Amino acid sequence: MTRGVYIAATDADSQQAVVALGTAEQLSSTVHSVGVLRPVVDGRGRDPIVETLRTRFDLGDDYEDCVGATYGDVRTDPDQALSRIVDAYHAAAARHAAMVVVGSGYTDVGSATEFSFNARVAANLGTPVLLVVSGAGRGEPEVRDVIAIARQELDREHASLLGTVVDRVDPDQAPLLRRELAGEGYVLPEVPRLRAPTLRDLQRACEARLLFGEEKRLGREVSGVLVAAMSLPSILDRLEPENAVIMAADRASALLPAVNAAHTSPDFPPLAGVVLTGGADLPEPVWRLLTGMDIRLPVLATDLDTFPTATRAARTRGRIAPGAGPKIETALRAFAESVDGRDIVERLQVARSTAVTPLMFEHTLLQRARADRRRIVLPEGTEERVLRAADLLLRRDAADLVLLGSPRDVAARAADLGLDVGAAEVVDPDASPDLVERFAEEYARLRSHKGVSVGLARDTVRELSYFGTLMVQCGLADGMVSGAVHTTAQTIRPSFELLRSSLVSSVFFMCLADRVLVYGDCAVNPDPDAEQLAAIAVDSARTARGFGVDPRVAMLSYSTGASGTGADVDKVRRATELVRERAPELAVEGPIQYDAAIDPGVARTKLPDSEVAGRATVFIVPDLNTGNILYKGVQRSAGAVAVGPVLQGLRRPVNDLSRGALVDDIVNTVAITAVQAQQADEDAR
Repeated sequence: MTRGVYIAATDADSQQAVVALGTAEQLSSTVHSVGVLRPVVDGRGRDPIVETLRTRFDLGDDYEDCVGATYGDVRTDPDQALSRIVDAYHAAAARHAAMVVVGSGYTDVGSATEFSFNARVAANLGTPVLLVVSGAGRGEPEVRDVIAIARQELDREHASLLGTVVDRVDPDQAPLLRRELAGEGYVLPEVPRLRAPTLRDLQRACEARLLFGEEKRLGREVSGVLVAAMSLPSILDRLEPENAVIMAADRASALLPAVNAAHTSPDFPPLAGVVLTGGADLPEPVWRLLTGMDIRLPVLATDLDTFPTATRAARTRGRIAPGAGPKIETALRAFAESVDGRDIVERLQVARSTAVTPLMFEHTLLQRARADRRRIVLPEGTEERVLRAADLLLRRDAADLVLLGSPRDVAARAADLGLDVGAAEVVDPDASPDLVERFAEEYARLRSHKGVSVGLARDTVRELSYFGTLMVQCGLADGMVSGAVHTTAQTIRPSFELLRSSLVSSVFFMCLADRVLVYGDCAVNPDPDAEQLAAIAVDSARTARGFGVDPRVAMLSYSTGASGTGADVDKVRRATELVRERAPELAVEGPIQYDAAIDPGVARTKLPDSEVAGRATVFIVPDLNTGNILYKGVQRSAGAVAVGPVLQGLRRPVNDLSRGALVDDIVNTVAITAVQAQQADEDAR
């Protein structure tokens, strides 16, 4: 039976979207499929909470499948609206293992009985209620009164209470309220950044259009509004970080270039954007001037005059929406720090799924990384994707980060992108003579057999990949991730020279729709011999086990069992024998074809008595040519998420990125590196 939870707020001041996100995230790490329903929406465009959850958790449901009725439907015929909501819920529940129902958002007039209606809906759906109560401006007695009234309403409608989350609590009052409510509910402190609007929110509120800048920069958060109705020196003197500057369009030629220059200057605070008011088209010479400049700030234009624009902007509050990635990560971290999501899942009695989806795998990675944070160095400290990944990792508290580069350059680049990497340490190899000398001596010591002197080493260790690897070697970092800009050779050569403990190889975690498979070695060794192939298999099985994949090893070949002969098959056959000798506890089969390794039907025909055939989880390829073709073919044809390559055979973890890596790839690789560092520490003990 599908388990569901109904998230119901007592008033419009609660941030139920945060609780909905956090609950869905926790459920998605437990079951293979989570569905979402918003029983009542306003009907004026798509609901942002529904769209955020659909996007974040890749539901596969159409928007219309995730909503029940509109406020108008409820006013016209409450019973008919309720019937439609119940039908929509059961239709969605039939497709998913768990359901998150997000109650109405108090966006309609005449909402005095809105909570009662939510309670009635929850009772008819048979879903327990996770109550969300705003603690903004309320002391403990008032919070208790609100909870008591809500409980009475739930009892009246025969709905059950799963638990309570008191959100928007003053951080200074949170510890006291936690003690007072011990065992009765969770306390979620106010996070100002969640209330801050994005530039996109201001664009919507002011009915503005984008004149200059990139669409993706509209997601940056706005700290406040500055009306530029004074002289330029006075404006510059009043700029605050992440301000939105409002100016009349007819002053743009005089003010916009200077404000844009201030934004890009490290001596002035970074800004969120500019809003031009008045609706007047820019004169042709001014337009030509501005389009010829490098306008880095997003510039919006509205037909509203300055005063109504400033009024609307000041009243706009942030909301969680699909494009607000940083805000979503902040919300998830806030929920994870204050609410025991696993306890909620246990109360719902949701059974853990035997399937493992990509989202479940990624969530588990971040959860493990966050549980015991490690210090990871990122040599490409000014690269946009690396900075975006760093912002997300820091928001989720998944690792302590070291960025290599000039602090001034890193800060300027992050500020220009609207990113917050202030919690990361920034180290400039060119401005760290003590570290360069220490690393040069260490490198010369380790490479003395190759004739490397300290003098030669000084030049080498300034190179970012060497500098980062030596931070790991000398205990100043627990691991390194690079390769977004650097080649694979540039990234892994230093680790081969300094950190190798055995044969270095790699695996990819291939996240399919319902399971995670491990492919090795698809990135490092071009043509391993039987001894090396056996070592790769044993190391890959160990890596798989370390990340929760029960290793059943398939030694791949173009032949299965004793059906084929030839040098290539004999190599795999010999490697399989060596694996059985070195790791007799491992379930291993080889040589075996891919179809026999993964398809139970084929396995029954070709190897009916094998404990691996048809059930393999670790696939060892005979050479790099095969491996690269295999993982990319599965990645593109089956829509699998390929996480890796993850290096093996190093004393401390260093991992390489594809130069086409996405931000999510970098986040996952850093999390994997942190977990590998945890395991290395455990092995050392």
